[in-house]
Amino acid sequence: MTDRFQLVTVLGSTGSIGTSTLDVMARHPDRYRAFALTAASQVDALFDQCLRFQPRFAVLADPVRAGVLSDRLRAAGSATEVLASAQALCDVSAAPEVDAVMAAIVGAAGLAPSLAAARAGKRLLLANKEALVVGGDLFMAAVRQGGGTLLPIDSEHSAVFQSLPDDPAAWAMRVDKIVLTASGGPFRERDPGTLAAVTPEEACAHPNWVMGRKISVDSATMMNKALEVIEAHYLFGMAPERIEVVIHPQSVIHSMVQFHDRSVVAQLGTPDMRVPIAYGLSWPARIESGAAALDFATLGALTFQPPDPARFPGLGLAWEAMKGPTGTTAVLNAANEVAVAAFLDRRLRFDQIHRINHATLQALTFSKPDCLDDLLALDAQARTQAQAEVLRCAC
Repeated sequence: MTDRFQLVTVLGSTGSIGTSTLDVMARHPDRYRAFALTAASQVDALFDQCLRFQPRFAVLADPVRAGVLSDRLRAAGSATEVLASAQALCDVSAAPEVDAVMAAIVGAAGLAPSLAAARAGKRLLLANKEALVVGGDLFMAAVRQGGGTLLPIDSEHSAVFQSLPDDPAAWAMRVDKIVLTASGGPFRERDPGTLAAVTPEEACAHPNWVMGRKISVDSATMMNKALEVIEAHYLFGMAPERIEVVIHPQSVIHSMVQFHDRSVVAQLGTPDMRVPIAYGLSWPARIESGAAALDFATLGALTFQPPDPARFPGLGLAWEAMKGPTGTTAVLNAANEVAVAAFLDRRLRFDQIHRINHATLQALTFSKPDCLDDLLALDAQARTQAQAEVLRCAC
């Protein structure tokens, strides 16, 4: 840790979480500096970020695009060094100079650099829920062995973390259950019989949050909540049956903790990801996030309802996967990534996403994954099976 400021690597800096992270950092230039910014393919956006935040490194997945970015930065007089490899993502996450890593790469692709940051003992701000859904016990073991700090950035898990006692040893003794709230997405009141006609544009039009396309579809199917249930199980050591989901359309209460005496502690705020990001960056202190304050005088009613299994059949797969052998949650995540990509490419109907996920879980048998290579092999196997299921649906 430096005396003046923290050096931060932002994995997925051009996505919605990454840009919000840089917004919060820009509000506190005396506290935070960018060490590395990474993106999958967005050269223009990463170029602009490099000019503004002047990181030591920029990483792109595609070597050709990385060459283009390097030339442009050199021509602009920037000293940022451009890298292009999966190993580079791990290197900028585990570099000795780095204090904190924002893990915001969407999907299983974010697992390896998140593990690298955990093993290096960094303050790891986890916005990539798939790292825990796929990595599970392996990921949590890496956090313990590295001796770093794991802070959840998903609004729901940040809310739970803020509502729990400070001492993790007290969680099991005091907590009755965790209640994750869900907005219900754009189809909360839509007739389930009409979901086959949903377009990618409709599925990505979230009523409350500004998010990327993949997570917006997950919100519309409530698979994001299924993955968050799994994430909560690993983050907080809570048995699956002690995790509950409730629909809260206003997205003001971000999640709740019910204690054994039946009292409930909740975290409230505007639906703005800069709030949990600022909390993660500054914990245990709090800094200004840029989000608007809640106006209780005009807030209106806060309502709740149970999820409709006919409208959201994929939600129950969370508990089903956690009952399966180690690795089942990784299979579920891989199948969902394939199914959502096929839907966004208009090769699969919206209502078939759940069918692909369920069919892939049913089709695969596998050995327990004991290391990262085993997990990546299982991920690849699940994707192959899911692609086959997509082709069957298209016939």
